Amino acid sequence: MEPFVVLLPLFGALLAMPLGRMAGARAAEVATTALVGAACVYAWALFFDVAVGGDARTISLFTWFQSGDFYADWAVRLDTLSAVMLVVVNTVSFLVHAYSIGYMHEDEGRPRFFAYLSLFTFAMLSLVTADNFMQLFFGWEGVGLASYLLIGFWFKKKSANDAAIKAFIVNRVGDFGFALGIFCVFYVFGSVRFDEVFGAVATNAVVTPWGAAEGAPIRELTITFLNWDFHALTVMSVLLFIGAMGKSAQFLLHTWLPDAMEGPTPVSALIHAATMVTAGVFLVCRCSVFYEYAPNAAALVTLVGAVTAFFAATVGLLQDDIKKIVAYSTCSQLGYMFFAAGVGAYGAAMFHLFTHAFFKALLFLGSGAVIHGLHHEQDIKKMGGVQALLPLTSLLMVIGTLSITGVGVPGVKIGDMPLGFAGFVSKDMILESAYAAGEAGKTFGALAFALGLAAAACTAFYSWRLVFLTFYGPTRVPEDVRKHPHEVPAIMHAPLIVLATGAVFAGMAFYSDFVGSNAERFWNGALYSAVEHAPPPMNAHAAEVVHGAPSTPDEDAAHGGEHEFPVWVLWAPFLAMVAGFVAAYFQYMRGDPLRRGLLRPGGMVYEFLKNKWYFDEIYDFLFVKPALALGRFLWLDGDGRTIDGVGPDGIAGAVAAGARRIVRVQTGYMYHYAFVMLVGIAALVTFIIFRLGGGR
Repeated sequence: MEPFVVLLPLFGALLAMPLGRMAGARAAEVATTALVGAACVYAWALFFDVAVGGDARTISLFTWFQSGDFYADWAVRLDTLSAVMLVVVNTVSFLVHAYSIGYMHEDEGRPRFFAYLSLFTFAMLSLVTADNFMQLFFGWEGVGLASYLLIGFWFKKKSANDAAIKAFIVNRVGDFGFALGIFCVFYVFGSVRFDEVFGAVATNAVVTPWGAAEGAPIRELTITFLNWDFHALTVMSVLLFIGAMGKSAQFLLHTWLPDAMEGPTPVSALIHAATMVTAGVFLVCRCSVFYEYAPNAAALVTLVGAVTAFFAATVGLLQDDIKKIVAYSTCSQLGYMFFAAGVGAYGAAMFHLFTHAFFKALLFLGSGAVIHGLHHEQDIKKMGGVQALLPLTSLLMVIGTLSITGVGVPGVKIGDMPLGFAGFVSKDMILESAYAAGEAGKTFGALAFALGLAAAACTAFYSWRLVFLTFYGPTRVPEDVRKHPHEVPAIMHAPLIVLATGAVFAGMAFYSDFVGSNAERFWNGALYSAVEHAPPPMNAHAAEVVHGAPSTPDEDAAHGGEHEFPVWVLWAPFLAMVAGFVAAYFQYMRGDPLRRGLLRPGGMVYEFLKNKWYFDEIYDFLFVKPALALGRFLWLDGDGRTIDGVGPDGIAGAVAAGARRIVRVQTGYMYHYAFVMLVGIAALVTFIIFRLGGGR
């Protein structure tokens, strides 16, 4: 029965279009939503069976392909990591399906839209239940294809097509690195199966790369490329992380994410809340054993994640499109997850992924409700006073904002449970992990903590800026819209209420399992920690060194203890949040909310942030324009003038020119023909005379 948790959305994707043609769009909506709903219920059942009950297992369905030693089967891997992702993906997807019934009710392409949603869900489920790198790559590319279709769903809009192409191309850059990483894994291990590969690293087995004369323990193994020796685990880890950077929109490969807002709002929630963009975090956590023994690769993950968290938060400060503000927020929150994984706090990374799914989906779908209620207006500077028009939606958006900004009481627990919204519990755990890593001397740990605090302040500012400009203050909504506002239907509010419940309680309810006292039993080996698997110390001095070194909260939880932090570390994220809130309140709730602030239009910093650090312009100058110029040269000069001009077109032109010259001989005048005949006879007679004369 386990495979049905993956296959049910696929059945919905296959049935949507035929049902739409035979029984109408509503039949397609109901069928796909019901099938994903059934998968959601089953996912929660498997979560309690596998993660809570500890019954991890793998169901191998069939041999996918085999070529010599290159073997991959199709399986459903059920451990705690995949069980968590099954819950996240199926729950968010089901709520998005239900929400879309109301949001898309006027669209003529509803069967196609719901088919794409279900196809996306199936691809993501294939990814998270993969038992080998090839099946994971299938799901990885599947979500890329489905996201292309969903972002460009309104294909008659040029901006939607451009955004879909941009997302597809940028992800191909990352996927090239991911594919090279898989090639490298097979080259080194001779296998792409997780159990064989991860087991070899965990036990430091001797491996012999393909074609090599002799092997070495994997943690010390080097591979040679262009006469340079590289640490094998570092190479594999970096290449796999490049794939994660593209899929999860990390710094340098982030530019596709905001443009993806061109798709319908439910698409934004599905892609950016819990599924496609979290695939990179899942990959790093799945390969945690690699990063534990590749410290340079882990440092790269930490650095990129920290910079992304800060960069995206600063860009979100001045955005006016309600969906793009939330999109940059997603990019920033993913940065938190990555630098948590980079410092070895994989449980904290997955915990934030889990809680983020609730409050980010709530914010996206809540933004969609605002857009729906205001007749497709997305500019928050043209809103204001919407709380009176959409009271329930505004309340739910405030709950999501309280969660993402991290409202809670630092240091206060009810039993083993911290007191605060979901975002507070998981994000504070990440920042504490980064601080502990910095104290332990892990590269970039202290930098991640500092940038994470700065990002927390920026997050609070732009999140409350969105709330204040949209729901409070004087109205700037056009008169015709104010006369006919409409709260969204119940089918759209119900998913928001469910997500709001998770945004409030998910952090407290699951803290103990993900990162607390029950973490070791909960993860049950699905996340690897070198500290847990370290050999016993050889002497008393070594024991003092090992147990005296600072550790991350994940590591402390694994050993049943708890890390002691300075009071200022516990309160710093809260104070950063308060600073952002106060700044937003004084700017947007006192006086004219659109008055100039500290960053004034026309200023260098304002323009820098408003133009998103100029990445689009830089990439356009470095890559797009040169690529277009090269393509135009190869097309016009290379293909047109050289290949076609000299080749088929040149030969055809020469034949045609010769034919035109020969045609000119045929004039159609009798005297021309008579003249030619006389010339011919004269030439013949002359030849005969000379021939006969020469014979004498």
